[in-house]
Amino acid sequence: MTRKATTTSKLFVLDTNVLMHDPTSLFQFEEHDVYVPMVVLEELDNNKKGMTEVARNARQVSRFLDELVRQPDADMTMGLPLGVTGQRQATGNLYLQTETLVLEQTSALAGMKADNQILGVALALQRRSPKRPVILVTKDINMRIKAHALGIQAEDYTTDKVLEDSDLLYTGSRELGHDFWDLHGGNIESWQEQGRTLYRIEGPLCSQLLVNEFVWQEGDRPFFAQVRSRDGKTAVLQTLKDYGSQRNNTWGIVAANREQNFALNLLMDPELDFVTLLGQAGTGKTLLTLAAGLMQTLEYKIYNEIIMTRVTVPVGEDIGFLPGTEEEKMTPWMGALEDNLDVLNRTDDEAGDWGRAATRDLIRSRIKIKSLNFMRGRTFLNKYLIIDEAQNLTPKQMKTLITRAGPGTKVVCLGNIAQIDTPYLTEGSSGLTYVVDRFKDWGHSGHITLQRGERSRLAEHASEVL
Repeated sequence: MTRKATTTSKLFVLDTNVLMHDPTSLFQFEEHDVYVPMVVLEELDNNKKGMTEVARNARQVSRFLDELVRQPDADMTMGLPLGVTGQRQATGNLYLQTETLVLEQTSALAGMKADNQILGVALALQRRSPKRPVILVTKDINMRIKAHALGIQAEDYTTDKVLEDSDLLYTGSRELGHDFWDLHGGNIESWQEQGRTLYRIEGPLCSQLLVNEFVWQEGDRPFFAQVRSRDGKTAVLQTLKDYGSQRNNTWGIVAANREQNFALNLLMDPELDFVTLLGQAGTGKTLLTLAAGLMQTLEYKIYNEIIMTRVTVPVGEDIGFLPGTEEEKMTPWMGALEDNLDVLNRTDDEAGDWGRAATRDLIRSRIKIKSLNFMRGRTFLNKYLIIDEAQNLTPKQMKTLITRAGPGTKVVCLGNIAQIDTPYLTEGSSGLTYVVDRFKDWGHSGHITLQRGERSRLAEHASEVL
């Protein structure tokens, strides 16, 4: 027997874009009830064909709804209990629109547009139960504006939103205060391991440190280290390899600033399976990642090949269908790869034109360009997988990609959360923000936010003033 709706529980009316963004959104409203208008079912039906993520999500929603509808003794008018599918956090009911809701026609809701029909349903439900909060949940900003204009309470779907403010996102590094050694140097232990110095420190800051976080202190005696482990009020710090020195160059590239040095320490560490790099345009994300990948693939033979992929979201107008193989179709999206390979290929001054041409062919033979559309079901063994423009991925797409990693594979995610081109995705709900937050403090992952642009004085000035 289903429970009757109480005036304290809310009724959430779901828009189609919420269900197609996250199929499990049906079960994310805890004790509150969920209402799905008939026009939403029509839109799901129209979007079910194809191999895109949106089509897959539409089909998954239909499967969830079918499972709920096929319950024994299901009574649409009384509501269908959401918890029967095993989603125990959902104790509310699902209501499907089974009747035409009578609504006085207003000029604001003229026409048969799907958005207006959903708004009409929400308005009718609100008038039918004036004491019960009826809330429209949609990822469409304009629809939320229209809802507020009609006096309907409307919200964005924020369940998969990691942060309200992107400034609070984990940066991967922390500056130590001037009194750090006074507070933490009492029972210090130090020893050497593989050419690095390690310090075991004790003090109040240790409980706040995260594994693989970088700590630094400038001044007369600069100190740069990485947190190797933490146990209560004790932490072990390991000094870094200086990739800013020419003798430690990575495929001819040296770190131009502090954060680039931190990034190369992450990228060149085979113990780290997952690395995320955030930063504005021109901070060197792709160049550093490719240099480290080539070094470990061609010189150290840790990985078999480099695989590069990115989301194909056009910034301007789309250029239509492209001829050729999967790799040839992806070529227009991979301008950043070609630009950086040109830089990396010029680092060897002694090679001459013939030598550089041979190196370019060798590099290209070890770099594969793959489309995201064909990643599902694959497993990569001993590969160096680069996911470029990762800020345009949803958390679900990010999970699909990262779970492709087999033994010996390193995954590097690059992106700038200030440049999101995917509709309905924000800085707080981007897949890149999601993995940075979820993977922090895991022993086999690292993150750094690159701060300074190293492209040119023109590019840096443009970033500031435009």
